[in-house]
Amino acid sequence: MNSELNAVVEYMERERGVDRETIIEAIESALQNAANKSIADAEDLRVSINRETLDIKAFATKKVVIAVNDRYSEVSLAEARRTDPNAQLDEMIEIESTPRNFGRIAAQTAKQTILQKIRQAEKSRIFEDYKNRTGEIVTGTVRRFERSTVIVELDHGAEGVMPSKERVPTEEYEVGERIRAYIVTIKERESGPEILLSRAHPDFVRRLFEMEVSEIADGTMEIRGIAREPGYRSKVAVISHDERVDPVGACVGIRGMRVKNIVRELNGEKIDIVRWSEDIKTLVTNALAPAKLQHVEADEPTHTVTVTVDADQLSLAIGKRGQNARLTSKLIGWRVDIQKDEEAMNFEERVAAAVSGLVAVEGIGEEWAEKLVYAGFLTIEGIMAADLSDLEEIEDVTPEQAQALWSAAEKAYTAKHGEIKE
Repeated sequence: MNSELNAVVEYMERERGVDRETIIEAIESALQNAANKSIADAEDLRVSINRETLDIKAFATKKVVIAVNDRYSEVSLAEARRTDPNAQLDEMIEIESTPRNFGRIAAQTAKQTILQKIRQAEKSRIFEDYKNRTGEIVTGTVRRFERSTVIVELDHGAEGVMPSKERVPTEEYEVGERIRAYIVTIKERESGPEILLSRAHPDFVRRLFEMEVSEIADGTMEIRGIAREPGYRSKVAVISHDERVDPVGACVGIRGMRVKNIVRELNGEKIDIVRWSEDIKTLVTNALAPAKLQHVEADEPTHTVTVTVDADQLSLAIGKRGQNARLTSKLIGWRVDIQKDEEAMNFEERVAAAVSGLVAVEGIGEEWAEKLVYAGFLTIEGIMAADLSDLEEIEDVTPEQAQALWSAAEKAYTAKHGEIKE
């Protein structure tokens, strides 16, 4: 038995997880290339490895002749019949042509090719193992960093990449650390399969809930929407298809254990579980809880929800740095405008609110918004109700500027009300 080759095959099979036949076929192909170089004039060379002994032999196809003129392509009848007693003149037969130094030359030439083919076989196997696993959560070990990209070692020798945009900004990773991540995509590249991982993807939270909440996994409940700011807060809207099952309670679990397990995996990221409703007003009310809303108005054409709250509820509804309102908007797919009850506002707050409303109108800007408000034009409706001459009377406003302001208000009015004021 070829003990040296056997040791290589067993190592590759055991440590790399590559099929034995795949390894032997790769070595045969590499050795054949090497043999073609070392026996340059031989035609139709074939290299064969005995599957049991792993002995290597090279065969050349030659023509049977009476007198040999070209030893590389011809063989005498007498020599041919030592290989095949039934050999006939002009017949093409295979003759063993393994040169004395074939093992050394072939091994040197074939080494890199063998490794390349084995690596390619490993890449193909990894792609086959993972190609249908998009959307799964996998566990791996942080192996190294390439700038801000984290390279994670997965099962069976696969590597996943987690670029900076897929990392959670509040998390730090260390080499050797075990982490879980969501498979976003798997692409077959020339350099090997690219497994894109994420811990920041909203569906990472979705899959965690599906794994933790059996009612979601079996279809009794459904996640209708997820809005996430990775590392800080997520809102998850759920609905139950069984009236006996409370969707929020099922997600929270007994003594909050289910949601606690998810929060622990997300390193303390806050989770708001929202009861889904097809009614947009009810959904907004649920999503902004625990803030108490005074009034909710939905504008279907502009997909805008205007929420009015008492002064003491404003900061709670908006959330820290506007996070609660922003996530609610992402969750429902509508613009959410949260306002304090005008009756509870003092004069300065009303002025600030009017200015803020006009600043949002494209073509007006902060400077003109303040001038318009202090001149008595508090809304786009107020501007549309005025004549151009009224706008021209504002200090430092030229006729051209008055026309531009009126046009900007007209455009905003049309977008909001779906009609043009005559």
